[in-house]
Amino acid sequence: MKYMTGNEIRKAYLQFFKSKEHLILHSFPLIPENDPSLLLIGAGMAPLKPYFTGKLVPPSYRVTTSQKCIRTDDIDNVGRTARHHTFFEMLGNFSFGNYFKKEAISWAWEFLTQVLELDTDKLYVTIYPDDKEAYDYWHNMIGLADERIFKFDDNFWEIGEGPCGPDSEIFYDLGPERGCGKPTCTVGCDCDRYLEIWNLVFTQYNRTKDGKYEPLAKKNIDTGCGLERLASVIQQKESNFETDLIFPIIEKVIAISGGDYNDPRQKMAMKVIADHIRAITFMISDGILPSNEGRGYVLRRILRRAVRFGRLLGIKDLFLAGLVDTVLDILGDEYPETREHEALIKQIINTEEKQFSATLAQGMELLNDMMAHVGDDKVLTGAEVFKLYDTYGFPMELTEEIAGEQGFKVDKDGFQEA
Repeated sequence: MKYMTGNEIRKAYLQFFKSKEHLILHSFPLIPENDPSLLLIGAGMAPLKPYFTGKLVPPSYRVTTSQKCIRTDDIDNVGRTARHHTFFEMLGNFSFGNYFKKEAISWAWEFLTQVLELDTDKLYVTIYPDDKEAYDYWHNMIGLADERIFKFDDNFWEIGEGPCGPDSEIFYDLGPERGCGKPTCTVGCDCDRYLEIWNLVFTQYNRTKDGKYEPLAKKNIDTGCGLERLASVIQQKESNFETDLIFPIIEKVIAISGGDYNDPRQKMAMKVIADHIRAITFMISDGILPSNEGRGYVLRRILRRAVRFGRLLGIKDLFLAGLVDTVLDILGDEYPETREHEALIKQIINTEEKQFSATLAQGMELLNDMMAHVGDDKVLTGAEVFKLYDTYGFPMELTEEIAGEQGFKVDKDGFQEA
């Protein structure tokens, strides 16, 4: 395995699939186009749905992208784990009725083992139990032994009615030192030893309203390969946050705060800030502005969460806009739209951070008073939490997170009523 920077991995991926007659498309914006079902783009295939459904004719029947994505479903885990992010890049190669399983599997293996030079003995795959075709390609064409092919029922991708199909995930063994130590530890274990680095989705059915699975006349390929995860493997880092795609931001936070990355509490705060400033930068560059609803609320929530963790590190002055330069140093060449909007990004961040900083101390004082006078059930009433939101601009989720750190809960139903 040879060392590569995150930017080199991205370029190698896109160029590899270009050599396989794929058209390289620049990342689509984070705001979905003509898709009211999505708030933000959260997967590489999301902007390509019209091509998969046949609603639009694709510019090529083979496409490859590095898609910027935002996901906030697991925002509370960001900073606590090695892999959770709000912003990440998803590498993908796609076929719209062109090639299928044989090519998808062989090219994935070729890229991992010949371009990235990953150790073949550390690669494992999972498949859907009934997908004999995928098994045959992995076992007979690639030559994987049976004990390295795992059959799981959840290897099937679908979201209600519409195109769906089995998938095949590729895992990398990070070694026993990263595992749980249990004799039963293997692919599928909850520990960190076996890391999923790629998912190949074989869209071959159409699920009808009544739950029937009808074979598609034109079968599609949809793959997703997390750039940050791949970088952590190749750069042999314990987490995505220590790769060259993110760690320079953490180093800047350390310089600003004078903090200690080896302190678990400070480490988490630094990881949250580094993750969130990437999301903030890209969301604003794509035209999202802070507000109290929709995408703007997601941005405001992320930004205010980053500010709050900065205060936990002892940073008293405005600091978030000062991290944008580091983000652009890392990703600005690949995403020139971020450089084009640099001044606007910094202006909006400064304005939002200044406004929130003015009320953060007051809000925290009120929240601490609430917790000091709450009953034995340690539940903050919805009305109290709404007052924090309405008067002091505290997103309910931020109140919930701060209170949760001290063993308190929030009455969410009461908050919605208020």
